[in-house]
Amino acid sequence: MKTWLLLSCLALAWMPPARAGTITGVVTGEGGDPNPAAPNRDKYESRKFKFVERIDYSKLRDFVVHIEQLRPASADLTSRTASVVIQKDAVFTPHMLAIVAGTTVEWPNNDNIFHNVFSFSESRQFDLGLYKNEIKRVKFDKPGRVDIFCSIHKDMHCIILVLENPYFAVANTKGDYTILNVPPGTYSLRAWHERLPIQSKTIKVPDSGSVKVDFTLSVKNLPKY
Repeated sequence: MKTWLLLSCLALAWMPPARAGTITGVVTGEGGDPNPAAPNRDKYESRKFKFVERIDYSKLRDFVVHIEQLRPASADLTSRTASVVIQKDAVFTPHMLAIVAGTTVEWPNNDNIFHNVFSFSESRQFDLGLYKNEIKRVKFDKPGRVDIFCSIHKDMHCIILVLENPYFAVANTKGDYTILNVPPGTYSLRAWHERLPIQSKTIKVPDSGSVKVDFTLSVKNLPKY
């Protein structure tokens, strides 16, 4: 019995690792012309448009890169943990949260005033009512973008991006991202940002090692400032 157990342990120790690759890359945004000397800048100095926000797309953050239409094994789905979006100083933090379908998100109100959390998005509609000094929870079962607001404070807005599988990453402040433990195969890899057009690329993930895929999301035909 002991000999059989020892041989079994040795066999397990020599089993080859599961095949999986890594996807890395950089995501950037471009568009517009934030140059102070750009044409039509004088129009933004007028009283009417002086405080109108102008976007420098190269400084955008919260890019998400994910594999499309890959259904995870059941084991992948059981490893999820609850996510949290905090209400503090009348702001939702984080502004953008990417999760796998089936994840429960907690909504603690850390302000000493009432907030309301609601969404009319097609993939998930809910209304948590008015509350403070309390934590409420919502489960997101259907993939898609969910825009969330507070009915009292008009500037409170955040986005939950619900994805089909755990093979995704949120780029860091430099635009770098890494997706680990991806099964080998050919996939459609998508880069997403709330303010820019989505971009997809066909990639092949190796049995081991990594593949590098960069994205530049851009708005075409923008007028110059």
